[in-house]
Amino acid sequence: MKSVLVVGEINPDLILRGDRFPAAGKEVLVDDFVMTLGSASAICAMGLARLGDAVSFIGKVGADPWGAYCVETMAGAGIDVSRIVHDPALKTGVTVSITSSRDRALVSFIGAIGALRAADVADGDFAGARHLHVSSYFLQEGLRPGCRSLFARARAAGLTTSLDPGFDPSERWAGDLRETLAEVDLFFPNEVEVRAITGTDAVPDALRRLAGGRTRTIAKLGAQGCATLADDGRVLQVPSYSVEAVDTTGAGDSFNAGFLHAWLARRPLEECLRWGAVCGSLSTRGLGGIARQASAEEAERRLRSPA
Repeated sequence: MKSVLVVGEINPDLILRGDRFPAAGKEVLVDDFVMTLGSASAICAMGLARLGDAVSFIGKVGADPWGAYCVETMAGAGIDVSRIVHDPALKTGVTVSITSSRDRALVSFIGAIGALRAADVADGDFAGARHLHVSSYFLQEGLRPGCRSLFARARAAGLTTSLDPGFDPSERWAGDLRETLAEVDLFFPNEVEVRAITGTDAVPDALRRLAGGRTRTIAKLGAQGCATLADDGRVLQVPSYSVEAVDTTGAGDSFNAGFLHAWLARRPLEECLRWGAVCGSLSTRGLGGIARQASAEEAERRLRSPA
């Protein structure tokens, strides 16, 4: 089985769960804590592996316990980690997440997250892969300048492609992203991101502004589900699935995994949206992005039940 090649960042998440967020100069107590594999790219890769897809990963970590922990976790899920570089000159990035069932706030140390370059992916790395996925476009400052060429090389090698932009910490939402999309088949922004990128408040208008060319935009709308433009130009929206949410960390990345799993199996567009929605929803049942990601069997059972 050909693999999904994920190129991206790897870091652990330190997740603190409570109902209050701290203010400067003050302290709050939380109800729970966990250290787990984080980063959008790695969480998506883990979600795909959980669904039964073959996954290979290219990235960089430091030669430190944080990096070893992340890579061992991914290897334990069956992901091919042979092309992950352990660089002693780097420190593995870390994200501290303060989360509740309603929202979250993140503080990140970039570290190795910014070190990966498009040149680190050789043309030979596309062999045996059918799809290339990249997340965290704005965080991966080293990869970003060559991202368009990376996607172009992947397409030339016969792969399909997808991109999740993630949040832009600078909030500039620079125009180079729109240029990169010329080489992307699937684009996965969330509601905040798609509005900021297009400069419009209405998601249907944002989808229309991004329409054209080869790229299909799938907007992740949290509790409102997800939306995209159908081939006839109408807005196709699918609701989220009701679960008792513990933590929303990585839900969008698990959505990506579910959508890609169905899309690569050539399922109809609306079914792909439902796979994304159900995998995103089910991932919120546990603390952290990977603790309760859905298997294909779990997702199918939930898809057969009422949303």
